[in-house]
Amino acid sequence: MLHRTPMLSRLAAALAAALIGAASPAWAAPADDLRDAQKLYGQGKIQPALDKVDTFLKAQPRDPQGRFLKGLLLTEQHRTDDAIKVFTGLTEDYPELPEPYNNLAVLYASQGNYDKAKSALELAIHTHPSYATAHENLGDIYAQLASRAYDRALQLDKSNTTAQVKLAMLKDIFSPQKTATAGNTRPAPATPPKTENTTVAKNEPPAPKATPKLEAPKAEAPKAEAPKAEPAKVEPAKSEPAKSTPPAASTPSGSDSNAKAQVASAVEGWARAWSNKDVKGYLSYYAPDFEVPKGSRAAWEKERTERISRPKSISVDAKILNETVNGNEATVTIRQSYKSDALKSNSTKTLKLVKHGDRWQIKQERVGG
Repeated sequence: MLHRTPMLSRLAAALAAALIGAASPAWAAPADDLRDAQKLYGQGKIQPALDKVDTFLKAQPRDPQGRFLKGLLLTEQHRTDDAIKVFTGLTEDYPELPEPYNNLAVLYASQGNYDKAKSALELAIHTHPSYATAHENLGDIYAQLASRAYDRALQLDKSNTTAQVKLAMLKDIFSPQKTATAGNTRPAPATPPKTENTTVAKNEPPAPKATPKLEAPKAEAPKAEAPKAEPAKVEPAKSEPAKSTPPAASTPSGSDSNAKAQVASAVEGWARAWSNKDVKGYLSYYAPDFEVPKGSRAAWEKERTERISRPKSISVDAKILNETVNGNEATVTIRQSYKSDALKSNSTKTLKLVKHGDRWQIKQERVGG
């Protein structure tokens, strides 16, 4: 089963400046049209959503987010050729975005054109190597190509039992998924994401418990034993001061572990606030000197507020892959899994944090390791 990209999170980030410009009266109506179209799309009202998108694109014909949504809507209407034109145009105007390539691949595959689908997915991966959906889809394409090759082998030699077994295995993999593919044409209704979000909420209480586990090194047993060893060493000789150095060396280790625990707790809190759609809490995890991607801090906060408030439900999981702490600075690489009623995406993200007072806050974030 090939997976389409239902909505475009990073595309919205790339459009932050344009969407923020909607604050002026001249931009207000088009921005409202796009938001209405996204809402209608989530409700399954395809034609009304398409009408809204067309109105929006009359005012902003090059807007990639509106064009991407139009491609999805045309796909829903089974207007495959028209959808291909839209996504192809996006790859030409915005070659750095992997999602249009991915959706092109799904459309090509639906036509049985697996070679074109493979090329599109390879371009998606080239632009964004950590795009998991494209990697999974490429695997499915290779499997389909293999299925064709085995079928051809059997046409040439019906006694080829090895090819028969391999072809049967592939059919077992894909047959039950044909039904699922049809159901994947539109994001799931709002109810499943709410359930997922509830699950996250239920799982969140253990998150604080993880902090004590990470902080356990603070109360390192070796430290408690060190004082016991010192009295015996101090009495025999004056060389004790030199021997007292090792216990002192354990202190940085303990503080480093404590700092890592605090940084991990900050990342967990940031993801939790995002999942709970707590805009104020979410923004508090960003340092005053946070390096905004483009424009002013105020404009960036406005754009983030809109993107968090818009979905009916959000679930964010941040799995720490690597963490380094150096004094009051830390670098954390995470695997971010994002789900909402309109979008599902997985990406690798690097966060640079600084310590302000007793809080660790994000100073810089970027997609990729």
